[in-house]
Amino acid sequence: MGRTVLVVGGGGREHALTIGLLESPSVSAVHVAPGNAGTAIIATNHDVSAGDVDGQVALAQSIGADLVVVGPEAPLVAGLSDVLRSIGIPSFGPHAAGAMLEGSKDFAKKVMLDLNIPTAGVQHLTNATDLDEAVDRWGAPWVVKRDVLAGGKGVVVTENREEALDFILESIETDGMVLLEEFLEGEEASMLVMMDESGFVALPCSQDHKRVGEGDVGLNTGGMGAYAPAPVATEEVRNRAIREIVEPMHVHLSTQESPYRGCLYVGLMIDSTGAPSVVEYNVRFGDPETQVTVPLISSDLCDLLLAVAEGRLESSMPTFSTNHALTVVLAADGYPGPPVKGRPITGDLSDGIGSNGRAFIHHAGTGISDGQLVSTGGRVLAVTGIASSLADARELAYRKLSDVQLEGAHFRRDIGHKAL
Repeated sequence: MGRTVLVVGGGGREHALTIGLLESPSVSAVHVAPGNAGTAIIATNHDVSAGDVDGQVALAQSIGADLVVVGPEAPLVAGLSDVLRSIGIPSFGPHAAGAMLEGSKDFAKKVMLDLNIPTAGVQHLTNATDLDEAVDRWGAPWVVKRDVLAGGKGVVVTENREEALDFILESIETDGMVLLEEFLEGEEASMLVMMDESGFVALPCSQDHKRVGEGDVGLNTGGMGAYAPAPVATEEVRNRAIREIVEPMHVHLSTQESPYRGCLYVGLMIDSTGAPSVVEYNVRFGDPETQVTVPLISSDLCDLLLAVAEGRLESSMPTFSTNHALTVVLAADGYPGPPVKGRPITGDLSDGIGSNGRAFIHHAGTGISDGQLVSTGGRVLAVTGIASSLADARELAYRKLSDVQLEGAHFRRDIGHKAL
């Protein structure tokens, strides 16, 4: 009898995890709560919101879950993994104390500074701060970060002094304080690290595209596309990041009263000399980084996630394929502002198989209304290409994307441009 797995969440990340888990020989059933139209096709959806801790625990018990994989950050901060572990259900995702590395940017910054982990300088701004003096200390561009969970929308990076001051004042009014960080020059990369008290392993580095517009212009989004492996993360850069950033954090987290068990997402900035610094930590798989990272794991995904959840990663290290992956996000009309929802999605959404690889669709903001596939969110779906070269993966993804129609939708046509 195979394992039963519950995936918590309903976005593209959770669809990617569900696909990966169903390819695991050790898995017989995957349940997703709440899921989306894509997970409904291949797994069993349940109408329980990701943030409903009691509901998720009751669901895990009712289906006899052998493993719970928590996708979003909010239920981790709310203590979902703590409750599951207390009743003997393995949970992939850190306990509430560990999740504060994402739950509070102020907390994360203090930990980094205590451990001498390279990161940007920071100022804590409140009503008592001389804001003009603060914003002029480093000058443009300004990086302003709210100290709350904001679904990827709590950061403003701007060259406009008035825009920076407006966001600072607005954040102080709503949150009581805000962080103003020194701007880090360089190229970003994402490192997803599987971690428990027994050890850690870094997955292939990826590069996300945060800005809505081509050429990295416009508003920040939750991510408009990604690719992996990212050439900017050379072996030398990767080794340095592990030595200076991951190892000190692992020592710190693995010696706490309750060890960290899950994915530590390290947002890196790599400067012109190849020196990496931390932009941010997240405590879960990234989105859309998961869509290009999970398909590169060639070993059993469930074995890996369960080993981490049980604190025995060192005895179950993963292996990786030599392929490349690239994903392009199709966003709804209006995104990253309020998206237009409920529009029909048509075209050929089946997998595309080519002589040089394959392309498939990760659903995110999708649902079914009157038997019709419709958009339900800002980032509607992502089309992912997998091939032996990044150029081929890109060609497959964009070719498959041309098969999909959604009125008013938009996407970036330059995903992977820094590498290609």
